Amino acid sequence: MFDQSQLMKGTLEGCILKVIAAETTYGYEIMEKLAQHGFGDIREGTIYPLLVRLEKKEWITSEVRPSPLGPSRKYYSITPTGREILASFAACWEAISRAVENIMKLEEKHGE
Repeated sequence: MFDQSQLMKGTLEGCILKVIAAETTYGYEIMEKLAQHGFGDIREGTIYPLLVRLEKKEWITSEVRPSPLGPSRKYYSITPTGREILASFAACWEAISRAVENIMKLEEKHGE
């Protein structure tokens, strides 16, 4: 069976940056948006370390804000550097996905 976790690791950072670029948001909401778009198996144990790493790289910033429903939440915003990285990721993803799509269209030759 193909190990999809390695493939996911390389794409999640870019997808998280895109979610945060769309609007300032918090961790659980990021997980929900990822799930709504096909990343249903993503867990908190995956998302939160990635958010810490993106913040250390200074691609995102965080701010604790009061929540209307319980404890305060940590909200994330994208930085100008994060926007540059997101643009680079999007361009790379477009090229890679197009190449993979072309390869997957190859017909298999049986008996060779």
